[in-house]
Amino acid sequence: MGAASAPVLLSACGKDTVSPTSSTSSTSGTTGTTGTSGSGSCTVAPTETEGPFPTKTPASYVRSNITDGKTGYALTITITVNNANASCAALAGALVDIWHCDAEGNYSEYGGTGMQATNYQAVHFLRGRQVTNAAGQVTFTSIFPGWYSGRATHIHVHVYSATGTSLKVTQIAFPEGSGTAVAAVNGYAKGLSGYTSNASDNVFSDGVALELATVTGSTTAGFQLSWALAVPA
Repeated sequence: MGAASAPVLLSACGKDTVSPTSSTSSTSGTTGTTGTSGSGSCTVAPTETEGPFPTKTPASYVRSNITDGKTGYALTITITVNNANASCAALAGALVDIWHCDAEGNYSEYGGTGMQATNYQAVHFLRGRQVTNAAGQVTFTSIFPGWYSGRATHIHVHVYSATGTSLKVTQIAFPEGSGTAVAAVNGYAKGLSGYTSNASDNVFSDGVALELATVTGSTTAGFQLSWALAVPA
C-alpha cells in the first residue's frame, strides 16, 4: 500500500482524560528517520492502560489490513513477540490485537460523548488481530495515527496466548523531534501546536526505552514501523 491521499480532516475531538502539560512545535517534512528501539533485551514490556477506547470484540477483527476506509499516510506495522520465559525465543501462535486513533485523533467503536464528540460507535476502523508466525511476527497495514489532547502519538497493543490468556497490555511510542516521522506528518491538519511529547505524556513520562518503535519511510512512500516486545508466556 503506498501513501494514501491526505484526508480532509475535521477538528479533532479533545479527550478529557489528561490535559497537555507542554507543547512541542515542529516543522513539517516528507521524510522520517529511524528511532532507537529498546526492544533488544529480554526485559518484559511495561504494562500500560488499555485506555478508554479498547476494542469491544477483538476476535471479530482478525485481519491484517485495518484501514477500513480511513485515509492518511500509509503505515506498515511489524510487531515481534518474544517469550521472556524462554530466553527471548520467538513466540509463535500468540494473538496480537492493535488499535489506534485516526488522522483526526478519533477512535472507532466510541463517540457521541464528552470524551469524543464525533460518533463512531457503529464503525470499526484501525482495529485488528493477527496470530504470530514462527518468527513471532505479525504485520498490519494501517495509517499513521493522529493525536489528541494529553497524549503523544501511540498504538495500543494487547498480546494473548494461543488459548486466549492475556499476556501483556502495553503501548507503542513513536520517536519525536526533527527528522522523525511524527515531524513529517506534522499532526496532519491540526499541526503540532499543543502536542504532548512522550516526556510529558502520562503513560510514557516514566520512560519509553522498551516501548519506542523504529519508524522509517516518508509521507510519499509510506512509513514502516517495527517493534519487538518480550512477554511472560
